[in-house]
Amino acid sequence: MLATASAVEPADERETSVILRSANEAGQAVIPTGGGTKLDWGNPPRKADVLLSLHRQNRVIEHAWADLTVTVEAGCTIAALQRTLAEHGQRLAIDPLWPGRATVGGVLSTNDSGALRLGYGSLRDLIIGVTLVLADGTIAKSGGKVVKNVAGYDLPKLATGGLGTLGAITRAVFRLHPLPLNSRTLTIAVDDADAMQRLVLAILSAQLAPAAVQARNGHVDILLEGTLDGIAAQELAIQKFGTVREGSPDVWMAREELWGGGTIVKFTTLPSRIAAAAALFSRYVIQATGIGYAQVPLVHEGDLAALRAALERDGGSLVILGQNKLDAWGLPGDALPLMRAVKAQFDPKDTLNPGRFVGGI
Repeated sequence: MLATASAVEPADERETSVILRSANEAGQAVIPTGGGTKLDWGNPPRKADVLLSLHRQNRVIEHAWADLTVTVEAGCTIAALQRTLAEHGQRLAIDPLWPGRATVGGVLSTNDSGALRLGYGSLRDLIIGVTLVLADGTIAKSGGKVVKNVAGYDLPKLATGGLGTLGAITRAVFRLHPLPLNSRTLTIAVDDADAMQRLVLAILSAQLAPAAVQARNGHVDILLEGTLDGIAAQELAIQKFGTVREGSPDVWMAREELWGGGTIVKFTTLPSRIAAAAALFSRYVIQATGIGYAQVPLVHEGDLAALRAALERDGGSLVILGQNKLDAWGLPGDALPLMRAVKAQFDPKDTLNPGRFVGGI
């Protein structure tokens, strides 16, 4: 379906506004995109007439390094943004998938922040401002003058994870963190899922401050950042939990290795139920916050439904990534009427990504 859509590449917000307003008036469906790395996440849109690429809007508009903030256009890749921030010893504390191609707008739309959210919070904690172009062409900015139909909404949090169904993100403002003075990755091998569970909980409950912790088939990885003395003290404490070896920084991109075979799912579970979730999959990476990714060789709806039901019984969830035949989301829950009301307020003609989000929104 997307292959038949007409591709447009606006150079700025004004051109984006004109394109969206024209498409909205003509009853055309618009699919915003950046680097295209997650264009197949969510359900396939019911209709796709215009592919709105924002990759030309890729400037770092203002790096207020003294205030630890940055304003950046949505088409800027994460890697390019991090290089600019590093010139002043700072970073946006996220580690999303495929940072060399993934853009600011795409990462925000899919809420892909990575394992660093344990130490620094999620994207919803780091974003402090956003500019959206709505379906009718209105340019809505958080923290400034906004039109009546978006007044009262927290635009940054609504846009984060919305899969571009409420508006096309054109720029964002983030709070930043200093680059760590030093960092070290430690890895501990574990015999089984129960041992992995005990180790993760022991690390989380200890007097430690890891920047990230993740579990992956037979291993637990810990990222320590700070001064050399601080890292050494934390490593000494971690050695009480098992045999520690120095790991490669590449382990924090281990979830990228899941792609390339089978069906990929993103799931959530309670940190206290990581072992139960791990038992459902043969290949997985689970962050200590309870967010995991797994490769599932089975693609039948009944098999995936069974996995989803098992996670939901434990208070978790399962979303299918990049699978265009089966429902990506499962049951939407009690929030669906509210989400539909918000969608109707922002996009009454269902112009942006129709059907892609939860419950066919």
